[in-house]
Amino acid sequence: MSAPNGTPPDIAQAAQAILEGLPQRLDQVLRPWADRAPDQPALIGDGATWTYGTLARVVDETAMLLRDHGVRGGDRVMIVSENSLALAALVLASSAIDAWSVVVNPRLSEREIDQIRDHCGARLLYYTVEVSDLARGHATRHTARDVDMGALGTLAVSPLDDAAIAEPVEADGARQVAALLYTSGTTGNPKGVMLTHRNILFNAGISRMLRRPTPQDVIYGVLPMSHIVGFSIILAGTLIGGSAAHIVPRYDPAAFVDAVRHSGITLMFGVPTTYQRLLEYKAMAGLDQLPRGRLRGLYVAGAPLDPTLKGTIEREFGQPLLNAYGITECAPGISGVRSESPRSDTSVGTILPGIEVRLMDGSGKPVAAGEVGELHVRGPNVMRGYYRAPEATAAAIDGDGWFNTGDLARFEGEALFIAGRTKELIIRSGFNVYPAEVEAVLNAHPAIVQSAVVGRAVEGNEEVVAYVQLLPGAAAGVETLMAHAASQLTAYKRPTEIIVLDALPASSTGKILKHKLAAAAHQPLPGGPA
Repeated sequence: MSAPNGTPPDIAQAAQAILEGLPQRLDQVLRPWADRAPDQPALIGDGATWTYGTLARVVDETAMLLRDHGVRGGDRVMIVSENSLALAALVLASSAIDAWSVVVNPRLSEREIDQIRDHCGARLLYYTVEVSDLARGHATRHTARDVDMGALGTLAVSPLDDAAIAEPVEADGARQVAALLYTSGTTGNPKGVMLTHRNILFNAGISRMLRRPTPQDVIYGVLPMSHIVGFSIILAGTLIGGSAAHIVPRYDPAAFVDAVRHSGITLMFGVPTTYQRLLEYKAMAGLDQLPRGRLRGLYVAGAPLDPTLKGTIEREFGQPLLNAYGITECAPGISGVRSESPRSDTSVGTILPGIEVRLMDGSGKPVAAGEVGELHVRGPNVMRGYYRAPEATAAAIDGDGWFNTGDLARFEGEALFIAGRTKELIIRSGFNVYPAEVEAVLNAHPAIVQSAVVGRAVEGNEEVVAYVQLLPGAAAGVETLMAHAASQLTAYKRPTEIIVLDALPASSTGKILKHKLAAAAHQPLPGGPA
């Protein structure tokens, strides 16, 4: 028995099992629950609760409004919004009429917002002005007018772009784009990732299979829907399981603690910074113990997980912090630690069902067992491509459907470990230095909140430069931190320079923006360390 594109039969069968029973379009995930349990809470936020019955009605009404506003199938609908019920409804309504939703966080700069608008060729822009003052500012710049959107409240709506060209509408959800999410990666140059309905629903199906959500679950929806985890796992993954999403526009550790105490939160998804800020809040608020409430699942992804942070969070909540790995172009899931098989290390777990991976060296050959290689992925999770960038798409996805993540990884048995980004790898005196390893050592120091390590070119070599953020009031000096690093790292891995910042630059999800730190590093110096 053979499978398409040389996929092993067991992997192909696993993918097919997940895809069976999934709807063709994103908005259809809520329909069975609207029919079966219309009074079950679906979305909670903005001082309101929408049941599944209410949500189905709101999505249908919003879809009619989109059509009345001139949106067609294949149009790009740009939504400038923090997390909110209105944002969720606009995403689902866009799906219902085969438009592409382009969710953009209003915390982006004016230049970034305009760059995305122009690149995607948005037919219409919506701004959730009742949720975000920043969204109001962008709406004012774009001469948008306030419109009563019924259950969504008042939104600002841009003038219709009559020159926008609608993309073809595909009958097959595997080809029809549901979302166009812009990612800067490590370069800072945004690329529009075309994610199909099948991409997103496949990941939602895996989330349902692994996390076994129930109608009694309440997921804390703090990761922005303008990023893939908030869009795919929290929105789609919640609705497919009949659970409720407690949607919040911005992360506030005190608000999360209150929600755990009083709102029945059961599942939490965050990046490492999410949990780090929670520990900082505990210390600043003088709490002896963070409340555990009904929490039954803690998940983390999006950046390297520090072992010290992992251990501290697990002791606080009495349950494992489950690490996972994904990327926007894979909608996002690639691997994850299973709740029934928690790990004491910082592995990102085993490969998800229905997905193939391989590790390749710089010459395009498979690496030996246990060696670090560049991670390639193939499966129903892989994006359709980068919008209006055929050359970039061809460089990322080969003719056999393999997507090059650009991440360096290794296996220990079936467990995957991420070593870092290919572009972040530092080659010092001929030796490979993986920033995540140096960061883990630095983060273990009691005075350090978080760190980020980048390379700096010098003549014929590279240096290791570390940026660190200290705990408020910490008295540790650079010499102390250097000595700490020297005691645990071999010479070529030690930072040449440690730079203390009040805060490390971060995205709206809390992910450290290393490309900004690399650009801020000192200009190349003559010579370099041996």
